[in-house]
Amino acid sequence: MSDLEQHVIAAASAAGAFERVECDPELADTAAFCAHYGFLPSNSANTIVVATKSDEPQYAACVVLATHRLDVNGTVRRRLGARKVSFAPPEATAAVTGMVMGGVTPFGLPVDLPLWIDADVAQRTELIVGGGSRSLKLLVPPATLLALPNAELVEGLARPIE
Repeated sequence: MSDLEQHVIAAASAAGAFERVECDPELADTAAFCAHYGFLPSNSANTIVVATKSDEPQYAACVVLATHRLDVNGTVRRRLGARKVSFAPPEATAAVTGMVMGGVTPFGLPVDLPLWIDADVAQRTELIVGGGSRSLKLLVPPATLLALPNAELVEGLARPIE
């Protein structure tokens, strides 16, 4: 287990219950992971880093169900108080979180990074989320996510994909 994975596991342990789920790094992307390992996309949550488009960007991590679309131009933009916001590029996501796309998790993020969890996430019984790397996922109840020190439940952060 890498140092990053150990850090993520420690953060998850401090927050509550979870189960480790090892995965093939080639199957870490949500759709491939769910199809191969038998998880429902409706029980899968992605951690998406967003950034303001400014000289000194502000960042936030957003946790949304895989069946939902993050409201970047509405709720996220308003919460960041910015004129323009977009998904952070992979290199910025890695710089801010220390994690690569396909492994980003709400566990072990910097404490000064806002962590917004869509209210629909809290309605699930359990969720599969990233584990810090492309070879690890975590199966958690929503309460474990909400117990993170910088977590904030946000109504309307994402909308179901039609």
